[in-house]
Amino acid sequence: MQTIAEKLHGEFARALQEAFGAELSAQRPLLEPKISQATQPQFGHYQCNNALELSKALKKNPREIAEVIIKHLDSPVIEKLEVAGPGFINITLKKDFLAKGIEALLKDSHFGVPMVPEKKRVIVEFSSPNIAKELHVGHLRSTIIGDCIARLLEFLGVDVLRLNHIGDWGTQFGMLIAYLRAYQPEFLKEEEKADLAQLMEWYRASKKEFDANPDFKKLAQLEVVRLQGGDEASLEAWEMICDVSRSAFKEIYRLLDVRLEERGESFYNPYLAEVVSDLEKKGLVTLSDGAKCIFLDGFTTREGTPLPMIIQKSDGGYNYSTTDMAAMRHRIEQEGAERIIVVTDAGQSLHFQMITQAAEKAGYLDPSKVQFDHVPFGVVLSPSGKKFKTREGGTEKLIDLITRAIGRAKEIFQERLPDATPEEIDSLGTILGVDAIKYADLASHRVKDYVFSYDRMLRFEGNTAAFLLYAYVRIQGIKRKVGKEIEPLIETASISLTDPTEVALALQLLRFGETLEAMARDLLPNRLAEYLYQLAEKFHAFFRDCRVEGDAQEESRLLLCEATARILKKGLEILGLKTLPRM
Repeated sequence: MQTIAEKLHGEFARALQEAFGAELSAQRPLLEPKISQATQPQFGHYQCNNALELSKALKKNPREIAEVIIKHLDSPVIEKLEVAGPGFINITLKKDFLAKGIEALLKDSHFGVPMVPEKKRVIVEFSSPNIAKELHVGHLRSTIIGDCIARLLEFLGVDVLRLNHIGDWGTQFGMLIAYLRAYQPEFLKEEEKADLAQLMEWYRASKKEFDANPDFKKLAQLEVVRLQGGDEASLEAWEMICDVSRSAFKEIYRLLDVRLEERGESFYNPYLAEVVSDLEKKGLVTLSDGAKCIFLDGFTTREGTPLPMIIQKSDGGYNYSTTDMAAMRHRIEQEGAERIIVVTDAGQSLHFQMITQAAEKAGYLDPSKVQFDHVPFGVVLSPSGKKFKTREGGTEKLIDLITRAIGRAKEIFQERLPDATPEEIDSLGTILGVDAIKYADLASHRVKDYVFSYDRMLRFEGNTAAFLLYAYVRIQGIKRKVGKEIEPLIETASISLTDPTEVALALQLLRFGETLEAMARDLLPNRLAEYLYQLAEKFHAFFRDCRVEGDAQEESRLLLCEATARILKKGLEILGLKTLPRM
């Protein structure tokens, strides 16, 4: 199915060509239709905004140009066209066209959303915690934004590889293994079990020892060499450390319903020397204070001196830049990626700007063939407007954040549903608690900071998960009351839109595909969240003004309710949220 915008684009393209094609044959881009959704209901449903730009080229009044465009339009889907302001064409669609669109949507397993024309290979890198450290509130955004983007692309028919680029390599592991050998040998002999909290304590103790004790520092550095050299005992210790961390990560991913394929920094270790050698052969490497560096155009320090991108340190060690260059090369040359999306905090923007330019210079990344997107995001703030931390001043653990939200959601259901069993309360509370956290984040503009508030995110009114879920649950209640089978109705009944709230709801439903296309371009999940919020609002207005059960329009309105429920459910699913049977 075409979206409404695509259909209007085709019809206005024909009209513009007929009206001005001969005059503007050398300026064809001016004939590309500029179709957008109307900003206010009084302006119709869509707008065409070509007249102003054409007036400069044709040296005519834009309103006259708009009138000429209208004369060349003979559309079976448009009810009314009117010229407004300095030449905007307001477009109102036929109710029958909208009704038929909803009928088609209900028969389409893909909800009228166009699939990508060719199956592309896209890599989405997200979450990316560090081994031997707990996921904290800062990992929340990367994890759920990345998951949402992956879900969207999968729904559009893209071949998505979800990568968890965990920090599982480097100096800190030599330090930790040396500490365990000296002070916690029982763990390495598997005589003592440890959880991630214990591992973090040992890590902090190893860092303290590393900074204070020169002998221990030498042991740690030797352990790094042994590890990178493939020493069997060191690799075994490293794997044990990774396993403890993985177990804790998996529990959080299970709660958040997030799928990831682990491919940490260690995966690219065998490629690092080769990448440095290749960059040297291509003349991109400069030696600076013993370190191998790439100097890129436009990147300078605060003092104005050239800013180096170090790919091999003076002691021969590698760093993030080396790993990311190797990852870029591997993902393009070995994985066949046509688009690479990396979701990290905005603080890493400069790093990825340099990686992108260096990869282009090296010939690994050809922007005409492979699209690279760094997807930055802002920080999570406490209600006081400062970075979200625990009362003790430490970084808030993600598992504590989730557990607390689930606990509050359970309390809400204990009050609202006194007849519910403990098992049901547990299930409903877990879904609402996780949904509330996810939605509050995804509904915020990705690049901006946002304030985390349990009270606000668990409200049943306003732009919250609970408000959207309530609309979905209400529709299930309507269906139970009416008591008719939906599938036979979809095949036999027709939809008629008579009330203004029915028209507004139908129009919003048919804009689902346009919303997803826009989100796939700019990778802003709040576009979908805002669309779903407006859909829920329009449904509640329809519910207020239009009786379903027992009305002459019962079957038509029941189908409109069903279309709303299906789009709500699919939209929430793309955001990574689950629906509830009752509230």
